[in-house]
Amino acid sequence: MYSRLVKISLATFISTAIGLTPLAVIAADPAPTTQTEKSATKKAEKKSQQDKKSEKKAKKKSKQKAKAAQQ
Repeated sequence: MYSRLVKISLATFISTAIGLTPLAVIAADPAPTTQTEKSATKKAEKKSQQDKKSEKKAKKKSKQKAKAAQQ
């Protein structure tokens, strides 16, 4: 009887381990990013850089106009 209990518990343990293995693999792998997500982030970075550049140009022009008005 003891050996039956051991066999049943071992079989249960093994089947549970086999059943949970795919879930562990899915959890371990990071979600792959698609090309559209990558390109969207790159476009957003480019826009932010262009916005910064345009702000700098606007400030520079306003300073030049202020200097010209003072003279």
